[in-house]
Amino acid sequence: MEDHDTGAGAPEVGVSRASPPSGGPSPSAGRPRQAGPQSGNGQAGDAQHQRGKARKRRKRRRGRKVFARDDSPLATAAAVSAPASVGPAAPAPVPLPSAPQSRPEQPMHRPPMQELPVFAALDLGTNNCRLLVAVPQRHGQFRVIDAFSRIVRLGEGLTANGHLSQAAMDRAVEALKICGDKLRNRKIRKARLIATEACRTADNGVEFLQRVEREAGLKLEIIDRQTEARLAVSGCGSLVERDTQGVVLFDIGGGSSEIALIDLTGQRSPRLANHIVSWTSLPVGVVSLAERFGGRTVTREIFAAMVDDVAVRLKSFDGRDRLSHVLTSPKFHLLGTSGTVTTLAGVHLDLERYDRRRVDGLWMDRDSVDRMVEKLVGWDFQQRCANPCIGTDRADLVLAGCAILEAIRAVWPSERLRVADRGLREGILSELMADDGVWRNSGRGRA
Repeated sequence: MEDHDTGAGAPEVGVSRASPPSGGPSPSAGRPRQAGPQSGNGQAGDAQHQRGKARKRRKRRRGRKVFARDDSPLATAAAVSAPASVGPAAPAPVPLPSAPQSRPEQPMHRPPMQELPVFAALDLGTNNCRLLVAVPQRHGQFRVIDAFSRIVRLGEGLTANGHLSQAAMDRAVEALKICGDKLRNRKIRKARLIATEACRTADNGVEFLQRVEREAGLKLEIIDRQTEARLAVSGCGSLVERDTQGVVLFDIGGGSSEIALIDLTGQRSPRLANHIVSWTSLPVGVVSLAERFGGRTVTREIFAAMVDDVAVRLKSFDGRDRLSHVLTSPKFHLLGTSGTVTTLAGVHLDLERYDRRRVDGLWMDRDSVDRMVEKLVGWDFQQRCANPCIGTDRADLVLAGCAILEAIRAVWPSERLRVADRGLREGILSELMADDGVWRNSGRGRA
């Protein structure tokens, strides 16, 4: 998952507008200004009468010592900004500093809104370390105010050795120190910091997290696979349209792949995760699969072997048929949240540089996915490195991800795949904000 700039283009919550809405009166406007001298309607006489009244008022005020020097800043400002009340403009500025209608115009100062609560989510995975910091917006949405993402490959060598290597832990700790600094620089209402498959399976995973707490000042929790699947679903709720009947959501990670079957044929709950009817977590991801089969040089035979390896694991998933009643419906689709599907989308769009705004929420039909997988399988390692949406960091992993995707598509064939550049962190933020009640009484958050 790359950074989530939810709410782009909408007015930011908690920030008052600098100018009034168009068409409305200015908040500092006084009486209407006349266009100029009038004739033939008696208004000239009225103007003389008004000037006479003004002179009397000045005399009375001077008697009370209420006046300003003509060369004072206040008098100059009043002369420049005060609108004429009636009739033609006077031949020379007449400062009336004590009269409310003649005071210099001041900017509109609204009382500051209550500071929006800040929430944070950190996901330390097998391949990436990612942080999101956000504030709530209108119901069910939030605005990201800070983010961090770095490929650390914490699970490098884990499949072969069973433990986290020193170099991998060092990379992760350095990234987590940056995250810790970002969190300590803000007043965080609630945060959840999680670690997933690499720390779950490594025999030194707990010891590594103790080191993280000592050196980075962060206390991470290792979540189980069911929680990981639920959070991935929670993070993608807004990408499932109201008329959808069924979804297979998958998150192809570095060390594991979570799959959730979502049945929406009944009454829909605000939380998409409430509609999970079956789920599984395969103990295989892009890092572990690439390490076993090789990621740099991948022939078509090696790619087919990777697909078969994942297919065997899916056959043991007892709940795989729980959406059989909607598989042929046009209102059923796949929803992928991972670097694999976002990479495919970027290649499909032929982007010169990865652009999350164009990728997140993109629909790809079956033929488009077929063409992109075929293209990547046909590229050698250097060609994959040269593509701006893959690069050297993912060039040895992307085909392993495609193999997992192909195994999933074989079990749940669909004419449509929706791409999500979001996932665990967004799910954490959504759950933290919902549990805190920020959306309970207002469509724009508790502010």
